[in-house]
Amino acid sequence: MAIVTVDFDGTLYQGNSFTIMMEIGKRRFTMKQWAVVGQGLAKAAAVGAVKGKNRFRHDFFKAFAKAFKGRTDEELKGFFQELVECGKKDVHEDLVEKIREHHRNGDTVVLLSGALQPFLKIFTEELQLDVHILSTELVWDEDGICTGELGKIINGSTKVEKLLEWIDSNQHLEDHHASEIWAYADSESDIPLLNYATHPIVVNPKEDMIKVAEQNKWAIFAS
Repeated sequence: MAIVTVDFDGTLYQGNSFTIMMEIGKRRFTMKQWAVVGQGLAKAAAVGAVKGKNRFRHDFFKAFAKAFKGRTDEELKGFFQELVECGKKDVHEDLVEKIREHHRNGDTVVLLSGALQPFLKIFTEELQLDVHILSTELVWDEDGICTGELGKIINGSTKVEKLLEWIDSNQHLEDHHASEIWAYADSESDIPLLNYATHPIVVNPKEDMIKVAEQNKWAIFAS
């Protein structure tokens, strides 16, 4: 048995969650919410141009989190359900079947992603996948109201840190930790996780990641 980590954007989901969040936001947000998002996105674009796409990703999610301020989990479900309906056509079906194969082998599967946790919960329920989810969380107050803030964004080397914390908090997984860790991922930001895994697999890589995979002798999973 093993622990199997699966990235979301570009891996399990072959589209871009940024794009569909923008699309659903335009449909659902009030003028006031959209103004908050627009202000945050302008900042994200400016900072991202200097500090790179990972920083843009961080500020993008922060902009949307601010628009969720004051909403309950139940109120936000409609937004995330629409994201799923919009995005499920771009699911990597071959990888879904691979995940089910890992389940049949008795492996523990973890969706490890920077995407927002409420979105991933509904997405995996729609696919009927029994997975643990380690991803970027919205912050809620004691009354269950979204504060408009985010927890730590799970990206880059933070993925490895989050995975290790999760393993340490689940004593029955210690043996897995010492033996096999699989990682299915697609991008440069996933390199720390792929380096850590005993079975790194690059999914549908673009040209730059094909070179990285070849240099490191990592397996490639292409559909």
